[in-house]
Amino acid sequence: MKTFYITTPIYYVNDLPHIGHIYSTVVCDVAARFHRLIGERTRFLTGTDEHGQNIEKAAAAQGIAPIELANRVVSGYHDLYSTFGISNDDFIRTTEPRHRAGVEALIARIEKNGDFYVARHEGWYCASCEAFYTEKELDDEHRCPVHGTPCSRESEENVFFRLSRYAEPLLSHYEAHPDCIRPETRCA
Repeated sequence: MKTFYITTPIYYVNDLPHIGHIYSTVVCDVAARFHRLIGERTRFLTGTDEHGQNIEKAAAAQGIAPIELANRVVSGYHDLYSTFGISNDDFIRTTEPRHRAGVEALIARIEKNGDFYVARHEGWYCASCEAFYTEKELDDEHRCPVHGTPCSRESEENVFFRLSRYAEPLLSHYEAHPDCIRPETRCA
């Protein structure tokens, strides 16, 4: 039997849930309910990402440990989901042992295949986004396109995934299945 999978973004716990989080969750809930209604086995997943600099900063500003902040925010999600009658099948937190076990198993498989390599990454970094941006994504003053705040030039050593090893099979798949990436704007 076919299974329909849908997931919300994994929400950061640096602050309480807001209308944008509820909007995304309700949209997924509607889709999950529709697929259940037409008889498809359905898995509606959601959860929280409880790691990152912004979470550490938010917890420090409140004088608490990051896990305390995460617990408080996650409790808010559960309360909202109950209030809205959200029908998710699972809620996973990145601090849970089952998540850690899954990540470790995946990393072990990738490492065994030789698909990791270490290299230096340099670019314009926005601490609020926890993301690097290219020159063409920024204005002349190197401001973040999301926040409008100045980005800083950062350089760090990272572990990368050797995607180039899979370029040909992926490109062949995209050519054979042009509708597999949505929205179409993400194909470029």
